[in-house]
Amino acid sequence: MSGNTLGHLFSVTTFGESHGPAIGCVIDGCPPGMPLSAEDIQPDLDRRKPGTSRHVTQRKEDDTVEILSGVFEGVTTGTPIGLLIRNTDQRSKDYGNIAQTFRPGHADYTYWMKFGQRDYRGGGRSSARLTAPIVAAGAVAKKWLAQRYGVTVRGYCAQIGDVAIPFESHDNVNENPFFAPVRADSPKLTELEAYMDELRKSGDSCGAKIYVEATGLPVGWGEPVFDRIDADVAHAMMGLNAVKGVEIGAGFACVTQKGTEHSDEIRDGKFTSNNSGGVLGGISTGQPITVNIAIKPTSSMRLDRETIDKQGNPVTINTHGRHDPCVGIRATPIAEALLALVLIDHALRHRAQNADVVVDTPHVL
Repeated sequence: MSGNTLGHLFSVTTFGESHGPAIGCVIDGCPPGMPLSAEDIQPDLDRRKPGTSRHVTQRKEDDTVEILSGVFEGVTTGTPIGLLIRNTDQRSKDYGNIAQTFRPGHADYTYWMKFGQRDYRGGGRSSARLTAPIVAAGAVAKKWLAQRYGVTVRGYCAQIGDVAIPFESHDNVNENPFFAPVRADSPKLTELEAYMDELRKSGDSCGAKIYVEATGLPVGWGEPVFDRIDADVAHAMMGLNAVKGVEIGAGFACVTQKGTEHSDEIRDGKFTSNNSGGVLGGISTGQPITVNIAIKPTSSMRLDRETIDKQGNPVTINTHGRHDPCVGIRATPIAEALLALVLIDHALRHRAQNADVVVDTPHVL
């Protein structure tokens, strides 16, 4: 009921607050026998961590992961894996002026009304800082999926504010501060630099669109009706801070498509398109699972906004501190992690119930 755990057979429970001593997670259900070390996890944390460019928050965190349990002599034991990331660069004084007020667009008001108290330091539990343990757990899931099934999970930023980013290649996604799928000398990067510089100077913020996909899946993962794999993907993605929309496959574009255009025909033993996003009836088709997520503009801004304090009095507020003018810039590794966590859970569920199913048909796509 507490809403801090994702998954069934492979479950991840996160803990901590933005300005507490540490954040982390407990992974339960990871299969035994997989080689695992901090070096397997750290690269994804380094992709997500703050302070990597002038376009994101300047909070300086190494985000060094520590494995506390669940690994012995270099391999997973099948018992809970404890992962810890220490907070080292908190500046709680930046938030003293909002202790008695509610920032528009943040969870301040709802947390106060639900719990009767809140940790106002950097948003406490509602901070995007808590996505770091998700990324750490996702790295574990990615490794198992790749080794056991050859599944690859990867993503990129498809749009920042008004600037749409054309897809060129996955090769350069990690070579620029925007996770943009363009070559290093692309003029689109120059355009993004100028756009973000102007946005930061203005004190305003913007949203982003992130694309993430999983390739190499077998047919059959997922469940009918309420535990559909696409429903679980949407559920997980909506658990990411600031996400306001999720599309699977064609998504909202299907509204204007004709049935003859949207339906993925099977011809010569292959699907001719993938408008379904790799899922039919809640079950994987063997095609890539494709997801787009929409991330809202950062709510913390240096511009005046109208709100109320705890007594209900009108207040004008502008938020100081170190904030991402576009939280979507660092969201790609988080979206990848969330997709991987859903997939490993469904892989284990499918193995548990359907491992001995034999399909009597020569027409396997």
